[in-house]
Amino acid sequence: MGGLGKTTLARNLYISPNIVNSFRTRAWIRVSQEYNTMDLLRNIIKSVQGRTKESLDLLERMAEGDLEIYLCDLLKECKYLVVVDDVWQKEAWKSLKRPFPDSKNGSRVIITTCKEDVAERADKRGFVHKLRFLSQEESWDLFCRKLLDVRAMVPAMESLAKDMVEKCRGLPLAIVVLSGLLSHKKGLNEWQKVKDHLWKNIKEDKSIEISNILSLSYNDLSTALKQCFLYFGIFPEDQAVKADNIIWLWMAEGFIPRGEERMEDVAEGFLNELIRRSLVQVARTFWEKVTECRVHDLLHDLAIQKALEVNFFDIYDPRSHSISSLCIRHVIHSQGERYPSLDLSNLNLRSIMVFDLNFHMLRSIMFQHLYVLYLDMPVYSRYSVAVPDAIGSLYHLKFLRLRRIWNVPSSIGNLKNLQTLVVDQGGNSCELPHEIVDLINLRHLVASYSKPLKRISKLISLEVLKDIRCDQ
Repeated sequence: MGGLGKTTLARNLYISPNIVNSFRTRAWIRVSQEYNTMDLLRNIIKSVQGRTKESLDLLERMAEGDLEIYLCDLLKECKYLVVVDDVWQKEAWKSLKRPFPDSKNGSRVIITTCKEDVAERADKRGFVHKLRFLSQEESWDLFCRKLLDVRAMVPAMESLAKDMVEKCRGLPLAIVVLSGLLSHKKGLNEWQKVKDHLWKNIKEDKSIEISNILSLSYNDLSTALKQCFLYFGIFPEDQAVKADNIIWLWMAEGFIPRGEERMEDVAEGFLNELIRRSLVQVARTFWEKVTECRVHDLLHDLAIQKALEVNFFDIYDPRSHSISSLCIRHVIHSQGERYPSLDLSNLNLRSIMVFDLNFHMLRSIMFQHLYVLYLDMPVYSRYSVAVPDAIGSLYHLKFLRLRRIWNVPSSIGNLKNLQTLVVDQGGNSCELPHEIVDLINLRHLVASYSKPLKRISKLISLEVLKDIRCDQ
């Protein structure tokens, strides 16, 4: 069942020091409901052997059978651990299992699935571990550990809470989201209202549907927090998102109010509140500061559902070539090469975000009123993106992320409203024009730039300078 902790358990195993020391060759892939076997095979190979332009070009030219042989040859001399996360169909694992050799050296494959028949038919030699629900005692302990102020819970509130926790039937995700919701409700009456609302929707089995708890927690957010939460639905499922990244995007979109406090600090407070409510999970910290985060699959689904209801964003569907003319934010996850062929002339787009390996049509998606242009493609692939001079005409642009590029044109100096510029070449240095210093509102500059920036003192709004390689 979703929310029991399958992926969390697998991830904790995958990163534990003992496992890392035992399995020098490791790979993690996510299958999900819609999958492409060849892409999954390529992803495993990339995890095992690394990424170079030559090897990726070779993989793109291979047929499925060739990829299987290539992967088998890579693994047969290794003691490997591969996690295949979120398998929905037995056909998916059947098409993937052939290239995994059994060299009798202790290699292992872990599969997570919410389908019992997928688990039981995966491999007759395999061991199926069914995650159990938490006991009442464990459920209450988890609830209290996630509650912000246990001491404020008077006996009457404790009685209400125990009734609600019992109806969660030991499902961890339901318990932590309920705890996060009640943490932001003050007093007995507020807690009673939550219970009354949940009790209206209890089914015959006398348990609370997790979807009702998630929706209630979402509806309890302020308008600004709702927008911030919905934004996580834009990113691919289960993707870890850098905290700085999401904060800067919120700022560019206008979700963060201006005031005496720094906008970055306000946005960080919003992120921490979503984390306290257990709507967002912490993926990584550094010195107790959250550096990466993600949302659970069920909450990702909720974000997409709510976003579609209010036309918050639209995810391009390559099968139907459909986009919503009502949405000001468009997202491309796959087959983006077809996107520019659509008639987009009447759209007043404010945001375009691309997470597509083979997207290379930047010249065709220049829109005058864009606030956000986010191109997050893998650094090494068949194509490189050339940034056209016309980017300098995007006067309203506040956030620009460029990954896998040929150049940044000097016309970028015209973007006087730009707040964030991220140029990512995967550890390689890039060329930035000196006109960068004309960006008077630039707050965040992240780029592996090897030459000293002359007249950098002109960037009077700068708050973050990261990855710059300078000898001065």
